Amino acid sequence: MLPRGRPRALGAATLLLLVVVVVGFFLFGRDPEYGLQATATLDGDPYGSRNGSTSDLQPLLPPKCELLHVAIVCAGHNSSREVITLVKSVLFYRKNPLHLHLVTDAVARMILETLFRTWMVPAVTIRFYDAEELKPLISWIPNKHYSGLYGLMKLVLPSILPLSLARVVVLDTDVTFSSDIAELWALFAHFSDKQVIGLVENQSDWYLGNLWKNHKPWPALGRGFNTGVILLQLDRLRQSGWEQMWKLMAKRELLTLQATSLADQDVFNAVIKEHPELVHPLPCVWNVQLSDHTLAERCYLEAADLKVIHWNSPKKLRVKNKHAEFFRNLHLTFLGYDGKLLRRELFGCPSQLPAEAEQLQQAMAQLDEEEPCFEFRQQQLTVHRVHITFLPHQLPPPQPHDVTLVAQLSMDRLQMLEALCRHWPGPMSLALYLTDAEAQQFLHFVETSPVLSARKDVAYHIVYREGPLYPVNQLRNVALAQALTPYVFLSDIDFLPAYSLYDYLRASIEQLELSSLQRKAALVVPAFETLHYRFSFPNSKAELLTLLDAGSLYTFRYHEWPQGHAPTDYARWREAQAPYRVQWAADYEPYVVVPRDCPRYDPRFVGFGWNKVAHIIELDAQEYELLVLPEAFSIHLPHAPSLDISRFRSSPTYRDCLQAFKEEFHQDLSRRYGAAALKYLTALQPSQSRA
Repeated sequence: MLPRGRPRALGAATLLLLVVVVVGFFLFGRDPEYGLQATATLDGDPYGSRNGSTSDLQPLLPPKCELLHVAIVCAGHNSSREVITLVKSVLFYRKNPLHLHLVTDAVARMILETLFRTWMVPAVTIRFYDAEELKPLISWIPNKHYSGLYGLMKLVLPSILPLSLARVVVLDTDVTFSSDIAELWALFAHFSDKQVIGLVENQSDWYLGNLWKNHKPWPALGRGFNTGVILLQLDRLRQSGWEQMWKLMAKRELLTLQATSLADQDVFNAVIKEHPELVHPLPCVWNVQLSDHTLAERCYLEAADLKVIHWNSPKKLRVKNKHAEFFRNLHLTFLGYDGKLLRRELFGCPSQLPAEAEQLQQAMAQLDEEEPCFEFRQQQLTVHRVHITFLPHQLPPPQPHDVTLVAQLSMDRLQMLEALCRHWPGPMSLALYLTDAEAQQFLHFVETSPVLSARKDVAYHIVYREGPLYPVNQLRNVALAQALTPYVFLSDIDFLPAYSLYDYLRASIEQLELSSLQRKAALVVPAFETLHYRFSFPNSKAELLTLLDAGSLYTFRYHEWPQGHAPTDYARWREAQAPYRVQWAADYEPYVVVPRDCPRYDPRFVGFGWNKVAHIIELDAQEYELLVLPEAFSIHLPHAPSLDISRFRSSPTYRDCLQAFKEEFHQDLSRRYGAAALKYLTALQPSQSRA
C-alpha cells in the first residue's frame, strides 16, 4: 500500500509532463528540422516566440575552416563607412574564413581596396565587381527608392558571381551582426530541393497595401519578405532560370506600377508571389528591421537572442523606434571598435595573408625587444589601417596650375581646421591620426560645423592609431598620395597661410612656367610665428612686416632652431620683388610647393625630429631648385607641445635613436645618389635637430 502523500506527488509529475508535451508540440511538433513554425510567414503569426527565438534551433554549423561567401553592394563615401561597421561586426563573431564579394562604384572601390589592403585581416579575401558594368542590366527598371540603381543590383548577383560559387549570403550595408555568421550560413542545410532563396518576412504593413489611400505596392506573399539579408542557393537559382524569371516578372508589373518603390525587394517579392516554392522563410531574428513603421518589436520582445539588426531607413540610426537607443548602442559598439583587434588568426586554418603582410610579420618577429630603439623600429614597420576620403569629396577638374594644401593632424589639433578653411579656399588633402572612436567624433564635428560641412573640396583621410609614436611621415605620405591637383603645398596643420596665398601660388606657378618648362622647383613659403593666442592676422606682406618690426611676429623658430629656416634669407625677402633662389644647407626645413609626383617622405622618421629635413634633402638630391616667393607667407599659431616633442626633450635615448636613423638615412642616400650625396654626409653633425 502506497503512502497517503504518494498519489498527490504523482499527479504533479503527470501535470508537469503534460505541460512539457504541450509546449513541445508547439515548439517542435510543426517542423522537425527547425523546432519552429516554418510556414508562419505565410499563414500564421511570424513574430511569436516560436518564430522569433532561436534557442531551440540548433543548426549544424559549417566545418571550422569552411570558406563562407558574402556579397555586398556598396557605392559612395557614406556607404563605404557603413560597410566597414558591418564587416567589423561580422569579424568580431566569426570563426570561419570569409570571402567578400563587393560590388562597388569607383569611389567605394578606391576606399575599400586601400582599407582592406592596410587592414590585413587573416583569413579574409576580397573580390571586387564593377558596378558600372552592371548598370545596363538593370537601368531599364525605374526605381523610386533612395538607393537608386545600386538598390537593384542584387537581382543580377547570380549572373555575375563565379559559376563555381554555389552559395552566398547577401547583405545590405546597413545591417549589424550580433552573432556568428556561420549560424546564418548553416540555415542553407534546411532548404528543400526547390527552395533557393532564404528571407525574413517583412516587418511592416507595406505590402498589405493599407498604409494610405490608393497605396498600391508590388505583389507579395502576405507581408512579403525583406531583402536586407538573403541566402542565395546560386547553383539551383541558375538552374531555375532566375534571370529570365525576374526580368519577365519586372516587365509585367512595370506595365501597371511604372516603377519600383523598394528596389530589388519589390521584384524578389513579385517572383515569390508567383513561385512561393522558391522561398525558405528564415527566423525573424536574422533581420530585425528598424524602420519608422516597423512591427519588428513583435519579434525582438519575444526573441531569446537577436542575430542581425537592420537599419532599413534613410534615417538609419535616427529611426523613430522606442527601443532605438538599445539597438543604437549595439551598433555604436562596432562603430567605435578598434579594428586592429580584429586582426586575429583563425587557429588551425590558413591565414591567407598577402606576401607583404607575411614579410612584415617576419620582420616584426625579428626585432629585439631589448634594443633601445625597439619602439621606433616597431612603429616604422607598423601598417596602419587607412580610410581615404572618409567624407564625401568633390573636386572640379583640376587646372594646370592648381594647388592642394597637404597636412596631417591628430585629435588635439582638430580645432584648427575651421580657421584653416577660412584662410585657404582651395582644395586640401588632410591625414588624421585617430582611433576608431575618435573618427566618429571627428565625423560629428564636421557635420555640425557650418564652416567644415560647407566645404566639399577638403579630403579627409583617416589613418587609424596604432603604436606609441606619431607616424608623421606616413601620415604626410597618405595625404600627399591622395592630392588630385598638379601641385601641392606641403604644410603643417598649425600654420595659417596668408589669405591670398592660394591665388598667389597658382599665379606664381603660371608665371614661372613650371608646367610648360617641366622645371623642377620647390617654391618656398616663408614661415613666421606668433606667441599670442589672440592675434590679428595680417592681410598683406606690408602688414606682416609691421608686426614683425613691432615684435608681434617672429621668423619661425628664430629663438629655438634658427638653422631650420635661416637659408630662406628673411632679410632679402623683406625687399624682394621677384622669386629668388637659395641653396640647401644642413637642417633646412622650409614649407614648399612642389609637383604632386615629388619624392615621398621617409617613413623611418616617426615621432618628433628631422622628418621634414630629410624630405628637403631628398628634393635637393633630385636637383629641385629652391625658389623663395616674395609675397608668400604662412604663420604658426601657438599650442601646447605634443607628447613626442616632450619625449624628445626629456629622453637621451629618444635623441640617440633619432641620431641613429639620421645616419641610416645618409647611408641610404649614398647608395642611391653616390658621390653626389657626400655633401649631406659631411654636413651631418650631432645636434639637437628638430622636425
